[in-house]
Amino acid sequence: MLYLHDGHIRELGMDWKALVDLMEGILRIKDSGDSVHPLKPYLRFRAPENRIIAMPAYVGGSVDMSGIKWIASFPGNRQLGLPRAHNTLILNHTSTGEPLAVLYSGMLNGIRTAAVSGVMLTAFQAARQLKHVRVGIIGWGPVGQMHLRMCKALLGDRLERVRLYDLQHIDPQTVPADVRNITDIADTWQSVYQAADILITCTVSEKRYIDQKPAEGMLLLHVSLRDYTTDSVANLKAIVVDEWQEVCRENTDIELLHLNNGLQEADVLTLADIVCRDGLNAFEGRETVFFNPMGLAVFDIGVASYYYQKARQLGIGNVLEQA
Repeated sequence: MLYLHDGHIRELGMDWKALVDLMEGILRIKDSGDSVHPLKPYLRFRAPENRIIAMPAYVGGSVDMSGIKWIASFPGNRQLGLPRAHNTLILNHTSTGEPLAVLYSGMLNGIRTAAVSGVMLTAFQAARQLKHVRVGIIGWGPVGQMHLRMCKALLGDRLERVRLYDLQHIDPQTVPADVRNITDIADTWQSVYQAADILITCTVSEKRYIDQKPAEGMLLLHVSLRDYTTDSVANLKAIVVDEWQEVCRENTDIELLHLNNGLQEADVLTLADIVCRDGLNAFEGRETVFFNPMGLAVFDIGVASYYYQKARQLGIGNVLEQA
């Protein structure tokens, strides 16, 4: 059984084109019916803001892997000098159930999240053919930083300007060197929001603060799920989710649109609709696209399997003996 941690993942590197292709392939496998991922339960105890989430899944097709992600999110950890999230995955052989790998890696959570956003970004760019792209990121934690790396890799020279905002001070040295000369650190979220073609929210905000309607034609990659007041997004037509049953709960902005404004499953597209059925073609270029990914276990198992296979090929990781 192989054990991998962040150091191993860093050594294996991030090929964003390959990771986005992997996510697209998993969407096609899921769309064909060759995957299983039960609705994930949330374990809460003592402090209600803390949670540990179980995410089991099987992915068939060329991935052919099963396993479980077990991720703890404790927002108060930042005051203790600890990561907010602790991410552990176990991979199991699909024929025998044999445990193949244990991965303890916060990086994998950020990689998966950014790669799924990359699928939406790739489809949006293909539909809109933007030549100059201004990216805004609100929330400069590990997930926000991973998203900027992904955007640079996928957009290349089309990435014209980057604006960042976080409630905490942003050290300019945390900005990747290859985009530092085109990056501004803003004093307010409003200045980021108003200047972006693509706006990425990666916060752990306890209350909704974005109370302005987005400009026409934007892509809102709403990774943190609880940032927009209902009025600010109530009239958007191009709403995309990874899966309705997952995202329409746990006080997400989608759930509030459902409860307060009557948004229904039939009113949204899924990421599979975008990839498998060119769903963005149903909307004109001036339509803002609002993407809300709750996070599906099939993506996590797929990414873990990808790194497990690479590690085996390159002889990276720690082999654990089974007694």
